[in-house]
Amino acid sequence: MSQPKAAIKPYHHPAAGWGALKQVAAQLALQKIPVKGVITLLSQNQPDGFDCPGCAWPDKEHTSTFEFCENGVKAVAAEATAKRVPPEFFAKHTVTELMEWSDFDLENEGRLTHPMRYNPATDKYEEISWDGAFELMAKHLNALADPNEAIFYTSGRASNEAAFLYQLFVREFGTNNFPDCSNLCHESTSMALPPTVGIGKGSVTLHDFEHADTLLIFGQNPATNHPRMLGELREAAKRGARIVAINPLKERGLERFADPQSPFDMLSFKGSKISDMFIQPKLGGDLALIKGMIKFIIQWDDEAIKNGTERVVDVAFIEQHTNGFEAIAEDARKESWDVIVEESGVPLEQIEEVARIYATGDRVISTWGMGITQHKHGVATIQTLVNLMLLRGNIGKEGAGLCPVRGHSNVQGNRTVGIYEKMPQAFLESLERVFDIKVPREPGYDAVAAIQAMIDGKAKFFFALGGNFSIATPDTDRTWQGLRNCDLTAHVTTKLNRSHLVHGKEALILPCLGRTEIDMQETGPQGVTVEDSMSMVHISYGMNKPASPHLLSEPAIVARLAHATLKHSKTPWLEYIKDYSKIRDAIEQTLPHLFENYNERIKHPGGFRLPVPSSDRIWNTPSGKAEFTLHEIPRNSPIHQARAQYGDRMFVLMTTRSHDQYNTTIYGMDDRYRGVFGQRRVIFMNPEDIKRMGLKAGDWINLVSVWQDGVTRRADHFLVVAYDIPQGCLGGYYPETNNLVPLESVADLSHTPTSKSIPVIIEKAGEQKVSHAA
Repeated sequence: MSQPKAAIKPYHHPAAGWGALKQVAAQLALQKIPVKGVITLLSQNQPDGFDCPGCAWPDKEHTSTFEFCENGVKAVAAEATAKRVPPEFFAKHTVTELMEWSDFDLENEGRLTHPMRYNPATDKYEEISWDGAFELMAKHLNALADPNEAIFYTSGRASNEAAFLYQLFVREFGTNNFPDCSNLCHESTSMALPPTVGIGKGSVTLHDFEHADTLLIFGQNPATNHPRMLGELREAAKRGARIVAINPLKERGLERFADPQSPFDMLSFKGSKISDMFIQPKLGGDLALIKGMIKFIIQWDDEAIKNGTERVVDVAFIEQHTNGFEAIAEDARKESWDVIVEESGVPLEQIEEVARIYATGDRVISTWGMGITQHKHGVATIQTLVNLMLLRGNIGKEGAGLCPVRGHSNVQGNRTVGIYEKMPQAFLESLERVFDIKVPREPGYDAVAAIQAMIDGKAKFFFALGGNFSIATPDTDRTWQGLRNCDLTAHVTTKLNRSHLVHGKEALILPCLGRTEIDMQETGPQGVTVEDSMSMVHISYGMNKPASPHLLSEPAIVARLAHATLKHSKTPWLEYIKDYSKIRDAIEQTLPHLFENYNERIKHPGGFRLPVPSSDRIWNTPSGKAEFTLHEIPRNSPIHQARAQYGDRMFVLMTTRSHDQYNTTIYGMDDRYRGVFGQRRVIFMNPEDIKRMGLKAGDWINLVSVWQDGVTRRADHFLVVAYDIPQGCLGGYYPETNNLVPLESVADLSHTPTSKSIPVIIEKAGEQKVSHAA
C-alpha cells in the first residue's frame, strides 16, 4: 500500500495523446492484466463485444474501429484485473483495520470472489453461502413493520434487465424507496426538461454533432469524465465549428486534445485546438451568464425590429412551437447589467462575445454536466438555458439541440425502466396489469430523504445494487450514522469499497459478474442492454471467464432475492434468470410504446433509439408547446447569506473528480491535467486569494463548512495549489470533501445535493512539505 511521491507540476501537453497511452500501460501493469485481457479491450463497444462499464457517452455506430478511451481502459482494467479478494483476505483484516485504508487501496486489492457476512464478534467478514445470504435478507425484509422501512439504492451501471427486475421486486414488496445515483447528479436535468420540452432527456444524437456549427459546453470536463466526447469536439473544431467552453476551472481537455488514433496529433505533440473561447463564471454564476446572453439577443432583436432588418430570434419557430416568449423578453429588457456581471463573475465584453457567437450560429448544441446541476438553482439554470436555445429554434433540428451528458453507462436506462421514486401513474398501472400485482402509489425516498430516514430510525434495511453509497453522498458523517443505524446493509459489487465497511448491525457483501464477463445461464450466454446519454439502446455480451465460480449476475441476485422474500408471488422470478430475453419481453409488455420488438431490435448493430419527441419538435407538455420559463437571478441564496455573515473570508467550494477517478472509483493518485501527482488532499485556489489570505502555494489548510444548523463539518489538512479559478472559488476532490455538503443543502425541486456550491471558510493547518516543480 505504498503511496507514490507527491508533487505539483504544471501540465503543458494536450489532453490524451502520449500521456494517455503511458497511463493505460501503467494501469494494465497495476492490475496485472494478462495478454487475453488486453485483447478484450479491442472488443469494447463492438457489436459482438461488451459495452464500456464507464461513462454513458454513445458509441459511434458500433463499427469495427476501436475507439480509444483512457477512462474506458481504466474501467475495463479494474474489472478484468488478475487480483483477487478471497475469504482469506477478510480473515487477515478486521473492518476497523480496513477503515484506515485509502479508497484507492481498498479497490486496488482486486475482485471479490465469495459472498461474505459480517461477524460483529470478530469484527470481520466471513464466508456465507448464497442460499444463506438470501435467507438472511428475506428474514429481515419480512420482519419489517412496514415495507417503507426498506431502502433500495441503484447504481447507474446496472443493466436494463437487472434494473427492471429490481424495481418490479421492490414494488411488489410494497415500496417506492428507490434512491439512485441520478438523485445525486442529473436530477436537476430530469426535473427541468419535462415542463419545458416535454421529456427529461437530451434531444441530440451523434449525427447532430457532425452537423453543428456552434457548441456551448457548460460545466463539464470531458477529458476526464467522457473522453470519447473529445473526439466529436475535435472533429467539429477541424471543420470550423465554434466551440465555447464555460467552466470555472480551466480544463486542459477543452483547450487542446491529441487523439491517440490520429498520427498527426501524436507526431506533432501539439494536438488539436478545441475551444475558440473559454469563459470562467464564478461558481453558480451560469444562470446570470445565460440571462446576459438572452438580454443581448433580445436587445439585438429589438434593434432589428426598429431598423427593419432581419430578426435575431426565430419568429416562425417561436410562434408555432412555444409559449411565453413575451414574458421572458420583457424580463430580459428589465434585467440589470450590473447584476448580471456581478452574479456571473464574467466581464460584460465576454458575455457579449459569447452571445454574438450564439446569435450567428445556425445549428447550436448546448451540453452540460454537473457543473450546472449541483447548485440550489440548478433546475432554474437549465430552464434558462432552454430559453436561450428556444429563442433561435435550436431544438429539434439537425445539428442543434440539448445534450445533458450523464455519467454511468446506464444511468439513463435505469430511469426509463422504472428506477425512480416517483414513476408516472401510467407506468405503475401497466406494472399492475402485466404482472397482476398491486404496487404502492405514494412517492418513495430519494437519496437525501433516504439518508434522513436512516438517521431518524425510520429505515432499517439498506440494499445497494452497485455503487459506493457511503461516500458518493453528501454530509458523510451523518450518512455513516444513518447506515450504521440499519439492522442490515447489503451491497452487490465487484470490488471492495468504503460502503462495505460502513455497515449496519448485520451486513452482507454480494459479489457479482462484471460487464466484461461471460454470463452463462441455463439457456446459454446472456447479454444485457443499456441506454446511453442519447437514448440509444444496445446489447452487451461479456467475453472473459468470471473472476470466480461463486459470482452471480445482477439479474440472478435480484431474482433470487425476490423469490426468497415474496413467498406467494406469482411472478416467475427463477425463470427470468434462465433467459434474459424473457425479462426484455416483460419490459416490452410494460412499456410497449418504447420497447416494441425489443429482442429483435437489439440484434441490429448499435441497437435502436428510444423515442425522443423533442427531437422531432413534438412537445409533450400540457400546452403541446415548448415553454419559456421565468427565473430571477439568485440574490439571497445560502452563498449570499454566508458572504453577508463572513465577508471575503467565505469561499465557495466545488467538488470535482481527479483524472485518475471515475465517480467514487479511484484508479490512481494522479490528476495530471491539473498538475497534481501522488496525492488527493489538495485545494485549487486563485493566486490572488492565496496572497490575500496570507498563504502561499504549498501551505496546508483546513476547511470548515458554513451552515445554519449548528453542525460542525470539517475537512482537515489540504494542500493549497495555485490554479486558474475565479476569485472567491475553490476546487477539491470528492469524496474527500463530501462531508462539507450539508444534507439539507439541495437544489430547488430536484433535491440534488449542492456539491458545486458549498460555502466554507479556511484555516491554516500544520506544515508538511510537498515538492513544487516549475
